[in-house]
Amino acid sequence: MTEPRRLGRVLVANRGEIAVRVLRACRTAGVAAVAVYSDADRDARHVALADAAVRLGPAPARESYLSIPRLLAAAKETRCDAVHPGYGFLSESADFARAVMNAGMIWIGPPPEAMEAMGSKISARERMRAAGVAVVPGAHVLGEEPGISLNGKEDGGRGGARRVALPRPVASGTFEEILSLGLPVVVKASAGGGGKGMRIVRDVASLPEAIASCRREALAAFGDSTVYVEKYLDSPRHIEVQILGDTQGNVVALGERECSLQRRHQKVIEECPSPAVTPDLRARLQKAACDAARAAGYVNAGTVEFLLEPSGAFYFLEMNTRLQVEHPVTEEAFGVDLVALQLRIAAGEPLPELPSGPSAHAIEARVYAEDPEGGFLPQAGRLLAWVEPSGPGVRVDSGVTAGQAVDVHYDPMLAKIVAKGRDREEARRRLVAALGETVALGVMTNLSWLSRLLQAGPVVRGELHTALLETLVLPAPPPPPDEVFAAAASVLSRAACAAGGSSTPGGWPSPFDTPFRMGGGA
Repeated sequence: MTEPRRLGRVLVANRGEIAVRVLRACRTAGVAAVAVYSDADRDARHVALADAAVRLGPAPARESYLSIPRLLAAAKETRCDAVHPGYGFLSESADFARAVMNAGMIWIGPPPEAMEAMGSKISARERMRAAGVAVVPGAHVLGEEPGISLNGKEDGGRGGARRVALPRPVASGTFEEILSLGLPVVVKASAGGGGKGMRIVRDVASLPEAIASCRREALAAFGDSTVYVEKYLDSPRHIEVQILGDTQGNVVALGERECSLQRRHQKVIEECPSPAVTPDLRARLQKAACDAARAAGYVNAGTVEFLLEPSGAFYFLEMNTRLQVEHPVTEEAFGVDLVALQLRIAAGEPLPELPSGPSAHAIEARVYAEDPEGGFLPQAGRLLAWVEPSGPGVRVDSGVTAGQAVDVHYDPMLAKIVAKGRDREEARRRLVAALGETVALGVMTNLSWLSRLLQAGPVVRGELHTALLETLVLPAPPPPPDEVFAAAASVLSRAACAAGGSSTPGGWPSPFDTPFRMGGGA
């Protein structure tokens, strides 16, 4: 148990919309907040909102937001007594948490021991199994050894079964265990996240290369090449449960979030509650999540993720030891402020009485600077215009303003647009309208794609699963209205005139000297 301790000044060790979100929660709680920034973020929104701001260094994250020494120096310089890591960057780094605590500051997050216990998917699986929480059947894969034949026996290359090189200790017994899971299986990085270090294997011959490539990607992304194999569940739902634990030993769960709409294992639409979860199933999910949190010795806010099959069977997937990107849908559905609760827990206060169930339905869409028609490639440039939607039940969490540069060094998410309603359909309709009201000029975005996705039949009906976006065909985006063409023509005309009157800089006649048609109107 921790004695209550007032938070005086919090360093927000992050950027973008989550930094803005935490800064505002601190202000509401009467706590001073300090921002940090890289050279690319000097004029960013989170810098302007903070009570103070400290430059970390150049734009690359390793020289700014991932530099523990620079973050600690910023906290010391501004006399902070606590650090909130947001999500991403160092939010799940036990080393950072320990460094903050060793410097005499409060870490607004779970204990480093809990982060380490749940940071490895392999150890997390074993801990959950011991706690009685169902896990997806799987087998461990660690080092490397020479060839193992397709039938699980050594083959010296003299005929018989075909030789397959498998990482150690996939000796014959473990290889047979993998095959006993039944294909398909999925190879996962133990320290993975965000879809990195994952390969789905549908035939035995491709298993060795899947393990090898998964290992390479895991080492590059997380500094840990450990991978494991588990049964791949075809088309389950991805359900996560928000949990909170205080220093008095209380653990509570705040419903579930539906996160099945994913593209390459990255969530794009989330909602609370799930349209597939009944009150009885919710109670069982929440109990399993609380059991998982207690088994990990968890304190502060976290998320326990499950795969849910159509039969109602569910399996532990992983635990995220931080605030999630999609936390606003829980806040809107339950009427709570999760960041305020994080601050309260970190100060050593007990959890207050929380709602037993959702009072509304909320859906969130992630707005990215990306090109959906060009393979969803991230986009960079200057955001010439940014207009956020408003209206009943609409919330926008953003970290951008008009004129701000969208930098290649960071995640291209611009904002999260959330809509809530009395039921799912009202929330969905409000979100579609809100996306249509959002204006982002200067960089390509996924606004139109999100709107079309939310109006697709399976999404409208709530028939969701993790593989849906692999097969769902959306209608082509509608052409811009004539007003957009007119505005573009006006801008080009002014630019041409400014460059040299009625002719272009090269001496050619300006195309704007005579009327012409753009779009579908006259």
